[in-house]
Amino acid sequence: MGKTIAEKILGEHAGCEVRPGQIHIVTVDVALVQDGTGPLAVRQLQSLGLEKAAHPERTVLFLDHAAPSPRKELSNDHVTLRKFAAKTGAVLSEVGDGVCHQVINESYVNPGDVLIGADSHTCTGGALCAFSTGMGSTDVAIGIALGKTWMLIPPTIRVEVTGDLTPGVYSKDIILHLIGTIGADGATYKALEFGGPTVDGMEQSERFTLSNMAVEAGAKTGLIASDDVTREYLDSRGRAANFREIGPDPDAEYERVVDIDASTLAPTVSFPHTVDNTRTIDEAKGVKIDQVVIGTCTNGRLHDLMVAASILRGKHRHPGTRLIVIPASREVYLEAIRAGYIETFVEAGGLIVNPGCGPCVGVHEGVLADGEKCLSTQNRNFHGRMGNPKGEIYLGSPATAAATAIKGELADPREFLS
Repeated sequence: MGKTIAEKILGEHAGCEVRPGQIHIVTVDVALVQDGTGPLAVRQLQSLGLEKAAHPERTVLFLDHAAPSPRKELSNDHVTLRKFAAKTGAVLSEVGDGVCHQVINESYVNPGDVLIGADSHTCTGGALCAFSTGMGSTDVAIGIALGKTWMLIPPTIRVEVTGDLTPGVYSKDIILHLIGTIGADGATYKALEFGGPTVDGMEQSERFTLSNMAVEAGAKTGLIASDDVTREYLDSRGRAANFREIGPDPDAEYERVVDIDASTLAPTVSFPHTVDNTRTIDEAKGVKIDQVVIGTCTNGRLHDLMVAASILRGKHRHPGTRLIVIPASREVYLEAIRAGYIETFVEAGGLIVNPGCGPCVGVHEGVLADGEKCLSTQNRNFHGRMGNPKGEIYLGSPATAAATAIKGELADPREFLS
C-alpha cells in the first residue's frame, strides 16, 4: 500500500509504519515559539523542572509578534524568552530579525523534518516538504525539552492544481479559492498535499504561501513534494547537503482529491469575517478600503514585494487609504532595499514597518479604528484580528493589495498590468 508524504515523514520519525488514525510518539527536529506563546511554554517547563532544550541549536525563540514591544507586560515576556535562551543555549531571534515562519524556513527547516511550533502557521514549512505543524504551548514545551512529541497520524487530502496562472493571479488566489471551496473546516486535522503541474512550476516563495494558509482550512499541515525547486532554494541558503527528494507514492491513498484548474481562476478576496467567505475580484471590487497592508508571514517575501512594487511604481496611494508594508525578515528587508522596492513604496506614500508581524495580530502598528476596512495580504480576517472587533479585514494577494492602495477601493490588479 502506497504512502502519502505525511505518512512517510511521520513513519520515519516514529520508527515504524504508520496509518491515519493511529497515535505515535515521533522525534522532533525543529521547534519554535514566539513571544505570544513562548512565555507560557517556558513557565510550563519551569513548573515541571524541565527547563532545558533537547536540541538547543534547532530550538528557536522568536520576538516577532510585538516587535518592538509596545507595553511593559510584553517587554517582560521578551525578557523571559531571552533568559531561557541564555540558560538553555536555544537560539534567540531578536526584535527586527523577522517573522518566525519566514526565518525558520530561511535558516533551519529541511525536507523530511518534523517541525513543531507554538503558532498555528508553523505549517508554512510544509512547502519544504517538512511535516510542519502548530501545537499548543504545553505540547511544544515538552517537545523542546524531550525532543519528541505525540502525533495523531492525519489522513491526507490531495490538492491537484493544473493549468497556467493568468497574469495578475498568484498562489494566494489559489489558496483562497481552495478554502472558499472546501470551507474553513474542510480539512480539519488532515494533511493537505499540494501537487500537480502548476505547483511543480511555482517558485519557492509562492509555495510558502500555499502551505502557510493550509491551517485556514483546518489542516494540520500543508505539504509539497521536494524537487529541483526545493534543491535550488536550499542551495541558496547554504543547505544543499540537506536536500532529500520526498514525494507521495503513485498508489498513495487519499481521503479525497480536490482538482483545481488554475487557468480559470481570477484574483480572489476573502470578505469579513471568515477566510472561506471568498469572492472573485469582479464580485468584490468597489468596496472602499481605509488601510492596505502588504507583508506578513503569508506574503512578505521578496517576490511578494516585487509584485506589489511593480504595480505601485510611479503611482501614489489613494489619499483616503493608508499603505503599510512589512518585509517578512531582516534579509528580505535588505534585499528589497537593494532592489529599489522600499524606495518605490515610500515614494508611493507607503509606510515601512520593521520586520515582524506588525498589524496582523492587532498588538500595535496599524490597529484599525471602529468601522474601518483593511485589505491585507495576511492569512486571517477574524473578528478583532487586527486589534479592533469593530474593524473589517479583507484578504488578497500583494497584487490585489497594490491595486487597492492606488484606487482606494477593492481593485483588480489586472487593470495595472502593461
